[in-house]
Amino acid sequence: MHEANEEVKNESRNDSAKAGESGPEQNYDLDLILDIPLDISVELGKVKMPVNELLRLGQGSIIELAKSVGEPLDIYVNNKLVAKGEVVILDEKFGIRVADIINPIERVKSLSK
Repeated sequence: MHEANEEVKNESRNDSAKAGESGPEQNYDLDLILDIPLDISVELGKVKMPVNELLRLGQGSIIELAKSVGEPLDIYVNNKLVAKGEVVILDEKFGIRVADIINPIERVKSLSK
């Protein structure tokens, strides 16, 4: 009799675990975050310059960036690096193709910075 009760308890735990994995509770939890707005930015490159150089910039000025042509671009979500990508052109508009997702461990480490 004791073994039969244990089997019923185990089956009950398995059924509730399965329901929790794909049940309405999980969908509801995911729905809570789906509408949260995120700032996504792509960095082409960086440069440091003194204020006097900045003030000399005008229309047609060229700013040399510290990144070479063909290097992957940094993709940030809420100012945290999450991926690397490359420029693509679609219907005369620029886009970014995600080429590499940053390792989750590295992303967690960057949160503390």
